[in-house]
Amino acid sequence: MNEYMKEFLRFMELEKGASTHTLRAYRKDLQEFFALVKKSPVDIELSDIRGFIAHRLKDGRERSTVSRQLATLRSFFRFLHREGHISSNPARLVPNPKQQKRLPRFLSVDEIFSIIEKPEGIGFQKARDRAILELLYSSGLRVSELAGMDMEDLNMRECLIKVRGKRKKERIVPVGKKAIESLKVYLIERALMKKETQSIFLNRKGSRLTDRSIRRIVVKYSRETGLGGKIGPHTLRHTFATHLLQSGADLRVIQELLGHSSLSSTQVYTHLDITHLMDVYDNAHPLAKKRKGEK
Repeated sequence: MNEYMKEFLRFMELEKGASTHTLRAYRKDLQEFFALVKKSPVDIELSDIRGFIAHRLKDGRERSTVSRQLATLRSFFRFLHREGHISSNPARLVPNPKQQKRLPRFLSVDEIFSIIEKPEGIGFQKARDRAILELLYSSGLRVSELAGMDMEDLNMRECLIKVRGKRKKERIVPVGKKAIESLKVYLIERALMKKETQSIFLNRKGSRLTDRSIRRIVVKYSRETGLGGKIGPHTLRHTFATHLLQSGADLRVIQELLGHSSLSSTQVYTHLDITHLMDVYDNAHPLAKKRKGEK
């Protein structure tokens, strides 16, 4: 590996505390870049980076992937500039590829109910899975927020939970009555395990459930209901927000409930709601029906 790359990766690991996963991604991005450009890092110009970005897009790479690779190059050349190896950062002025706006998928009321009601019967696992599904839809939690919940975060009497979101930002979120009822049933089963842990959602061994395990639970029941395996915890979060908006909830309220730092992140749900309204219009309005049938 090029000495400049080694120096950069060492800096990111020791000084910035980058994870193994992040370091692996940096290494892969830089190796792909220099395999294509075939120049020394100190000889790279703005046109080389623009050419690389254009080549990746022409190859059919996802725009989000290309944007991440560009971010890697910006960090790498910023490091080289700061260390005095180059006179300027050639990646600084390269714009990010325009991202394709994809509307998040959400479920209908019947579909979400079919998933939530799928864990039937008694016992620890069924009670836990039902509580997880109810809570994800009831409160719009991220999977990491659900996995990280402790007993002290629950306020069953007031039907509230304390959530630690991104950058450890805390917020208070209401919990629906159905979710509270499912939590009560699960907590009885949990108590029978007699495990001294503050974690709310546990596996059969009494350890905290991981994000991945919770995703598997959601996928399992979505498949069992015939909705396919592409539905995960974030789909339930999108469904929560979309159903609130369709029921007349204020966008600012939804922003607070979701823990979005910016309203722009929440505004995607207005597009979902407009799409829903247009579908209703096309299916219900006589003139819309007539136009659809015209050639």
